[in-house]
Amino acid sequence: MTPAGSELRRTLGVGDAVVVGLGAMIGAGIFAALAPAAGAAGTGLLTGLAVAAALAYCNAMSSARLAARHPVSGGAYVYGRERLGEFWGCLAGWSFIVGKTASCAAMALTVGAYVWPEWSHVVAVAAVVALTAVNYGGVQKSAWLTRVIVAVVLAVLASVVAVCLGSGRSDPGRLGVGVPEGAGGVLEAAGLLFFAFAGYARVATLGEEVRDPRRTIPRAIPLALGIALAVYACVAVAVLSVLGPVALGRSPAPLVDAVRAAGVAELAPVVRAGAGVAALGALLALILGVSRTTLAMARDRQLPEALAAVHPRFRVPHRAELAVGAVVAVLAATVDLRGAIGFSSFGVLVYYAVANASAWTLDRSAASRVVPALGLVGCAVLAFALPAASVVVGVGVLAVGAVAYGVRGRRASR
Repeated sequence: MTPAGSELRRTLGVGDAVVVGLGAMIGAGIFAALAPAAGAAGTGLLTGLAVAAALAYCNAMSSARLAARHPVSGGAYVYGRERLGEFWGCLAGWSFIVGKTASCAAMALTVGAYVWPEWSHVVAVAAVVALTAVNYGGVQKSAWLTRVIVAVVLAVLASVVAVCLGSGRSDPGRLGVGVPEGAGGVLEAAGLLFFAFAGYARVATLGEEVRDPRRTIPRAIPLALGIALAVYACVAVAVLSVLGPVALGRSPAPLVDAVRAAGVAELAPVVRAGAGVAALGALLALILGVSRTTLAMARDRQLPEALAAVHPRFRVPHRAELAVGAVVAVLAATVDLRGAIGFSSFGVLVYYAVANASAWTLDRSAASRVVPALGLVGCAVLAFALPAASVVVGVGVLAVGAVAYGVRGRRASR
């Protein structure tokens, strides 16, 4: 039960929830995950995108059913705790907080790399401070800003698609549809691209701030996912048709290189600005999601109980937001961008594995268990298909969380 007086304010409708999900997805995938996925899959990039989308659909359906049944903040942390037991909920929450905190730092550094490369860490920290302040003022302000960001990014991406496909240098033969270079590379690419689809989880983690959650969340999650998939597919096809998989895999800024290859170099600064705005949108939604999961775990004393406080005026978990913002700012000032996508993907895949296992318990009919079963198996396969370094670090982080859970339980029993 949520303590009296600590409830969050329900202000988000279907449109707001869809926008929050899109803000977390669009930008993170297109500007960050496309190139490494192409490097892994080669001509199988589009196949990897399809696999990632299929798994994201399974996870989305499981998350929507669970969020309608348990409409409170916390996402799979709450679902795992309620359906599977406290340990599995804590494992999911730990995976989410650690993985998505790394994602926050990566998105902040992406903003800095595009806006002012020479001072990327300074810009990254400033972005974290500014967006933490926006979130502190209330979730409705965050949703409004996210709506503006999503509109700008979609306009930029539409320009990239039109320029690439409309140029004489676009060649459908570069797409390589149906000619993957190896199942391992395709699965690795799917795992990396899953990073791009994970944003719809923000809708579920905001369950306590959505109006009529049993109706709103099951509608908002598939809508956000479907729009993001359509955008990703269009951009991937357009960029591949101009650069080809090899050049795309080697590009540090694939959309910028694509418009230059299409003969419209003057659009490159606009694309760079769009990338910075997109990363801001992803960062804004990520901070929202991590702080709400932190709130849920603090309520259960799995994290310091002081983080469960809700601001009396703004009705937001202000201490959790400030704590998350502070940690992300430190990471943004000190870490490197490389490796963050793989590590984040591993943590999020574990998180969704718990969500699918939880959805399995909702209904005993065989038909209703097909989707969560596919989602659970898919999460496990893609998690261990990621680069070895990401898997090793991810397993180590999970082990730390499991040990911490055991120590807390032993102290409580004494």
